[in-house]
Amino acid sequence: MHVALVNTNRIKPPIAPIGLEYVAEAINAAGHQVEVLDLCWADDWGSAIATFFEKTSFALVGVTLRNSDDSAFTSRQSFLPEFADIVNTIRRHTDALVVLGGVGFSVMPEQALQLCEADAGVWADGEFALVKLANRMEAKREWLDLPNLVWRGNGNCHRNPAVAPPLVNLPPMSRSWLDNARYLREGGQAGIETKRGCPRSCVYCADPIAKGKKTQTRPPEAVVDELERLLAQGIDHIHTCDSEFNIPERHASQVCGEIVRRHLGDKLRWYAYCAPVPFSPELARLMHRAGCVGINFGVDSGDEEILGRLKRDFTPPDILNASLACKAEGIAVMFDLLLGSPGESRDSIIRTIELMRRAEPDRVGVAVGVRVYPGTELAKVVTQDGLREGLSGGDGPSDPLFFLEPRIAPFASELLDQLIGDDRRFLFFDPGRPDRNYNYNANQRLVDAIKKGYRGAYWDILRRYE
Repeated sequence: MHVALVNTNRIKPPIAPIGLEYVAEAINAAGHQVEVLDLCWADDWGSAIATFFEKTSFALVGVTLRNSDDSAFTSRQSFLPEFADIVNTIRRHTDALVVLGGVGFSVMPEQALQLCEADAGVWADGEFALVKLANRMEAKREWLDLPNLVWRGNGNCHRNPAVAPPLVNLPPMSRSWLDNARYLREGGQAGIETKRGCPRSCVYCADPIAKGKKTQTRPPEAVVDELERLLAQGIDHIHTCDSEFNIPERHASQVCGEIVRRHLGDKLRWYAYCAPVPFSPELARLMHRAGCVGINFGVDSGDEEILGRLKRDFTPPDILNASLACKAEGIAVMFDLLLGSPGESRDSIIRTIELMRRAEPDRVGVAVGVRVYPGTELAKVVTQDGLREGLSGGDGPSDPLFFLEPRIAPFASELLDQLIGDDRRFLFFDPGRPDRNYNYNANQRLVDAIKKGYRGAYWDILRRYE
C-alpha cells in the first residue's frame, strides 16, 4: 500500500519530527511504500501539497500535529487553525483515508478532529497503530475497532482504548526519512527517544495523556545504534525527547554505559530533560562521560508547599543537590519554573527565586501562567474548586486555556522584575522580552545564533550567544 506522511510543523527554528520518522520506519518495515512530505521547508505549503499529491496516488495519508499551541500565557498562539487549513487542503487533493496523529493531536484528539476534514486519528503511540490500519486496509477488512483510533460516527467522535506494545518491537531506526542534516544546520540539533511515557502525577502535565502513564524503554543498544547512524550523517548535537531521561535511572545509566562502551562520548554533545529525583552524582558522572553537556530540570517551583500542590515528588533540597551533582561534572544546568498555579503567593515566588540563586544554575526559565490541558487533574481543579476567576481563554480548541492564580495576577510581573533585576541567568517565556525570551516559537535571536553556527539545546544556545 502507498502511504504518505505529512509534517505540518513550520515553526522556526525548525524542529525535526522524529515521531513521524519513527512511524515511517515502522510502516516501511511492514512492507508498505512510504513517502514523506515535510512542509517545514515549503515556502508555499499549499502549492507543495498540490504538487505532492498530483504526482502520486495514496491510499492512506498520516498528518502529524507536534504542538497544539506554544504553551505561553503571554502569546497564546494556537497552531490548530493553520493545521486545520493544511489538513483540509490535503483533503481536497486526495481521496485517500486521512488520519491525524502526533503528540499535539493526542493531547486533545476529539477537539482537533472536529476542526478538520480528516477521517480519523491515532492517539498515543502511532507506529504500531498505523501499521495495523494499513494492513487492514490492504486486506479490505474493517478497521474501526483498532486500538488507539479516534473516529467519527453518528455525529460524534469515538475514542478506542490505547495499547502500548513494547518498544523493543520497533524496527531499527535508519534516520533516513528526513533531511536531518538540514535540520541540524537550521535548527541546531536532532532528537532521539530512549523511552516513552511517564508514571508521575504532575497535575498540569499532558505527557501521560499523550504518551501513556507506563514507561516503555527502548533497548540501549537500539538507541546507540541510532546515535551512530546520526553521527554518520554528521549530526553530533542531540537532545533526548523523553519526558524525563532519568526515569527510570537504571535505564538512563544503561544507555550512557552503551555510549561509553562504543567510545562515542567524545564525538557527541547531547542534552536531556531530567527530574531532580532520582538524580545521583553517579548518574551525572556517567552522563558526562557519555557526552552530555546540559540538562534541563523542570523544577516548577522552589517552594515546598507549591511543589506538593503540583504533586511533584521532590523537595527544594533535591533541587539543590541536582545542581551540585551537575556542577561537579561540568554539566550546564537549566531550571524551568512554572509560576502562577493554584495557591501561588508573593511569599512562594520569593522563596522560589531565592532557591534559584542558591542553586546557581546556568539559566532559569520563568513562565508565568499555567497551560490547562484537557484531561489533566489541573483541568478538573480549576473548573470545580472556585478558581474560575484565574482562567483565561478556552473559547474553543483554537483558544488555549490558561490559569493564573488571581492573588498574584496584579503584581506578579512587577515582583519578578524586582527580584530578578538585571540577572541575565533568568530567561522569560515571553516574546514581549525579545532579548531574554526563550519561547522557541518564532524566536529570531535563536534563528540568528544558529545561522552563526551555534548548536545545542535552545536555552544553551541563548546562554552562549550572549
